[in-house]
Amino acid sequence: MSTVINFRDITKMYQMGAEEVHALRGVTLNINRNEYVAIMGPSGSGKSTMMNIIGCLDTPTSGLYELNNVNVSEMNDNQLARIRNKEIGFVFQTFNLLARSDVLHNVELPLIYGGYNSGDRKKLAMEAIEKTGLGDRAHHKPNELSGGQRQRVAIARALVTKPSILLADEPTGNLDSKTGEEIMGLFDLLHKQGNTIILVTHEEDIAMHAYRRVKIRDGHIESDEPVTNRKIVAHPPLATA
Repeated sequence: MSTVINFRDITKMYQMGAEEVHALRGVTLNINRNEYVAIMGPSGSGKSTMMNIIGCLDTPTSGLYELNNVNVSEMNDNQLARIRNKEIGFVFQTFNLLARSDVLHNVELPLIYGGYNSGDRKKLAMEAIEKTGLGDRAHHKPNELSGGQRQRVAIARALVTKPSILLADEPTGNLDSKTGEEIMGLFDLLHKQGNTIILVTHEEDIAMHAYRRVKIRDGHIESDEPVTNRKIVAHPPLATA
C-alpha cells in the first residue's frame, strides 16, 4: 500500500513574546492511501498544529514531511498553495461557502484557482455534486439549504480536484446529531470509494467512525491503534439532506 503522508520527527515551535511554545515535539507518522484515520486530542495538544502542517497551511520547524512522495517541509507559500489546491480537499466545521453563489459555483472554486477551463469546471463540479447527492440542488444558494446539505456542498468542493486526501476538521461540529450521523455515513461511503480521509476531532463518538485513531497529547503521539469498536452507520440516501 502506498504512503500518502510521511511525517518524520516533525517539530513545531512558536515564539509567543519571550516564551517558546513547543506545539509538536518529534512526531513520526505514516498514513497510507485509502486509510480512514481520526486524529484526536484535547485543546492545546498539538492536534490543530498537526492538521495545519498536514494541510500545508503551515510548515514544520524541523523534520521531514512528504505528501505523495514530495517533500513539502521547506516549500514557500506559493508552492504550498499549489500543493493545497491539487492534493488536499478541506472540509471545515463552518462550511466556508460563498453566500451569494450557488452550489455549482461554490464547488467550482478550487478548479477556478487551478486554471481549469469553464467546460471542464462545470463537468467536474457536477460529478462531485452528484457524488454527494445534491444533483437537484446545483443552482440553490447556501441559504436555501439545510445545514447537512451545506456540509455536503463543502464535501463536494473538497472532492472536486480528486485530491490525495480529504482533511475534515470537526465536520459535524455545527450539525445536530442526526444530520451529523448522515454526514459521517457519507464519509464512510467516500472511503469505500477509495478516498483517503483524515478526520480531526475531539469527539470520541465521531472518531469511532474511522478505522484508525491517533491521539495527540502535549505535542507527542500518545497512542496510534485500530478502532476496534468501530461505529457503523447506514449510508445516507444521497438525494436528501
